[in-house]
Amino acid sequence: MLTNLSFISRNKSSVFLLILALIVGGVGAQATSLLNTASGGYLICVNSKTKVVTHPGTSRCPKGNKKVILGVQGQPGSTGITGAAGIAGKDGSNGKDGKTLWNGVKDPESMWGAPGDMFINATTKVLFGPKNLDGSWPAGIAMVGAQGATGLTGATGVAGPSGPQGPGGSGSAGATGAVGATGASSLKITELFICGAGGISLCKVGVQGPGGGTIFFVDYNDIYTGFNYLEAAPISCEWESKWASAATAVTAARGWAARAVGSGSSNTAAIKAVFTEDGITNNAAYWATSCRAGSKSDWFLGSLGEMKLMYDNLQGVGGFVGSYYWSSTESDTSFAWTQYFELGYQVTSWKRATCYVLPVRSF
Repeated sequence: MLTNLSFISRNKSSVFLLILALIVGGVGAQATSLLNTASGGYLICVNSKTKVVTHPGTSRCPKGNKKVILGVQGQPGSTGITGAAGIAGKDGSNGKDGKTLWNGVKDPESMWGAPGDMFINATTKVLFGPKNLDGSWPAGIAMVGAQGATGLTGATGVAGPSGPQGPGGSGSAGATGAVGATGASSLKITELFICGAGGISLCKVGVQGPGGGTIFFVDYNDIYTGFNYLEAAPISCEWESKWASAATAVTAARGWAARAVGSGSSNTAAIKAVFTEDGITNNAAYWATSCRAGSKSDWFLGSLGEMKLMYDNLQGVGGFVGSYYWSSTESDTSFAWTQYFELGYQVTSWKRATCYVLPVRSF
């Protein structure tokens, strides 16, 4: 800040040399006293008559002197850009297991289940539970109501006229009519004790399947015919391969129907029927059907819908790499669909590109 220093401007060189001398050579012992303004600048005083420059130890100049402040602090700079976000924290620990509804073909044994669990005998339709804290099961309750009363007998129809007596006597008895259809069951159970080692665990998403892989779909609503479960193969059957050796159309594995859940097995058969000269080294369908995990030979290349279910339902369970996995669904002559296991979207890839293969089986 300069105040009426017109006399200084007439002799700028002299004043500059004088100030420099004060700062560098002449005021070494008193340099700290120059920092004496609120803004952090250096204060010097110039006598209006003698033009003598002094540097007082206070923040004011004597009467008859002009103030000159050197090195005033500038305005604050603009705020810098926000730094990159830190890495994500670790996942929290799993919560406590919830209560489980078990089922089997006989009454529950004491070593089955945990306190609070329920059990259904699928044969007798009797419900047991909740299991006691001492490990015993309470008496079961029948889930099927008592048989209703027999309906009234309908009225006897009018007897028709007797036919004439044939010459050969009585005719042979007529054939017995067909048995009527059985009524629908009042209980539908799709979780069975056929999963896990030795077939002693319930089949549900996330548990080990009969083929040694992981269950990723259960048809609780009985939507699909021919199967109730879908199982992803263990990592020992995972491999990298081309979809096929050439850009040849497989129209039977193309379109909405070929994308659906339940289409993987038929898509795989259609691919192998077209590429008869391919093998496990250059065709994902051949590699999938070569899997023998769990001594099972019914593995196939999953459809686009089946691979999407695998991604959705096995988050954090399967040991998947964050990359592209082939499906058995064709896009066009040169491209087929893949499921991206890092971000969850589906994209078409060139058939002769190399992507991961993880077989699927249904049962």
